[in-house]
Amino acid sequence: MPVISSINELPPFHGGAFVPTMGALHEGHLALIRRAAACPGPVLVSIFVNPTQFGPGEDYRRYPRPLEQDIASAEEAGAEIIFTPDVETMYPPEAPIPVPALPEVARRPGLEDAHRPGHFAGVCQVVARLFDLLMPRFAVFGEKDYQQLLVLQAMVEREAARWPGLEIIAHETIREDDGLAMSSRNAYLTVEQRERALGLSGALRAARRADDPSSAERIMQQTLADHGLETDYAVVRDAQTLMPVDSYARPARGLIAARVGDVRLIDNMAMPH
Repeated sequence: MPVISSINELPPFHGGAFVPTMGALHEGHLALIRRAAACPGPVLVSIFVNPTQFGPGEDYRRYPRPLEQDIASAEEAGAEIIFTPDVETMYPPEAPIPVPALPEVARRPGLEDAHRPGHFAGVCQVVARLFDLLMPRFAVFGEKDYQQLLVLQAMVEREAARWPGLEIIAHETIREDDGLAMSSRNAYLTVEQRERALGLSGALRAARRADDPSSAERIMQQTLADHGLETDYAVVRDAQTLMPVDSYARPARGLIAARVGDVRLIDNMAMPH
């Protein structure tokens, strides 16, 4: 299996399935790779810790980078090509990489867009750069980063002529046996913090029993408080626009961002009405 770091070494890939990652691969990533392997064409996985999507004081420097282990895991899951560019390859100093115009779902909801300013600009910048380099037919993303998924779907829809035929495939969140959503940042948690982190999935499951969005939000906030979590948001939103809703007339999503110590975790679930 080729492991490639230079753009010039990339083999022809048009029509294949692509899984972009920042490494530190866990079962959630491997599920995405296996889903990509079910698509026609070759499977390419990128491993690149993208500095432009980290804000000041976030964990770019300490983000885990077990490259050799990641390569072995990706290959076992079905990757046929691994792309491991460095920062200069992705962002050449002589040719600045533009940030695509951000869709409304990246600017208006007041969720990750409000709590991590600049994050979606960095995400769209790096993903657009990878799409331009690779021109995949399919790209697989997980639902755990739900707002990010909607942002990228909207970006691809807007730029249909730039990436003709590109299909974004969404994959359900992969969870540990106890319900914790898999995340590379889970590795930062102590045993005690990990137990408290179960408050995110517990809050969402409890909220699914509520009759209306406002009741669901109160349940989530109380459950998070009971677990001693510092909450950035715990809301029910329209499943497509992520704007506030006051009923379940349309599909809705519960979304949480909370801190366990200095570790920030996110989770979401469909509200079942």
